[in-house]
Amino acid sequence: MKAIEEYVRSIPDFPEPGIIFRDVTSILQDAEGLHLAIDLMQEKLKDVEFDVVVGPESRGFIFGVPIAYNLHKPFIPIRKKGKLPCETVSVEYELEYGTATIEMHKDAIKPGQRVVIIDDLIATGGTNEAMVKLIEGLGGKVVKTVFLMELAGLNGRDRLEGYDVDAVITYPGK
Repeated sequence: MKAIEEYVRSIPDFPEPGIIFRDVTSILQDAEGLHLAIDLMQEKLKDVEFDVVVGPESRGFIFGVPIAYNLHKPFIPIRKKGKLPCETVSVEYELEYGTATIEMHKDAIKPGQRVVIIDDLIATGGTNEAMVKLIEGLGGKVVKTVFLMELAGLNGRDRLEGYDVDAVITYPGK
């Protein structure tokens, strides 16, 4: 079996010159790559006690749901504003060119629940920081965040200082 890094397609100069885009779809479209990615992410949780898995749309769903299923835990979706049907809580956060808002159902996390966040990528950490605020705002405790890939050159971990942050693949640049 190939190493997980071999399944990642790297596209130079996208979306702008000097950037290497790390394409997760090349993992998803290969059965062995997908299986390996989920197994390696799940392995990062082997000694972690937690109650629920949370993931943002859409790629957090792709990796978070099978991990929640395998470990017999519930999965809580975090969505873009206006996509959830019941009463929600929301957080607005900064993007490179503007702002975004994410939401989750107000009753999704119970006070004291231990939460794991699963997502495909940590870059600048803005989305991840916003998810932590949502979870903690409902009384949950984030006990670990697991990413398939980390772009270490964008310093996303700095926004999650004090949290247990882990990545399967770490790329030194942007």
